[in-house]
Amino acid sequence: MTNARIVLTTIDTAEKAHALAHALVERRLAACVNVVDRVHSVYRWQGIVETADEVLLVIKTVADNIAVLEKAIQELHPYQLPEFLVLGVDAAEVGYLGWIAASTS
Repeated sequence: MTNARIVLTTIDTAEKAHALAHALVERRLAACVNVVDRVHSVYRWQGIVETADEVLLVIKTVADNIAVLEKAIQELHPYQLPEFLVLGVDAAEVGYLGWIAASTS
């Protein structure tokens, strides 16, 4: 496994998604954030099945940033319980891995 990590979170509007993405990149907590508009979520919240149109953020970072990134998302995110899923990266192009590392240090 590489040091790179992919973090997923969703948010309710494109405006908030772009603001969060910019904040994370500006703080060097992410090398890149893809903002994927118009995902439809079906989930259980407080015992009730809910649906919502959301925006997915795909955050590229490094393992060393995960704790600080999680705190930043909790601070900046409007949801009571924001999604924070960390995925390991088994393999990637060496130059791209270097770019992620350089962009987050």
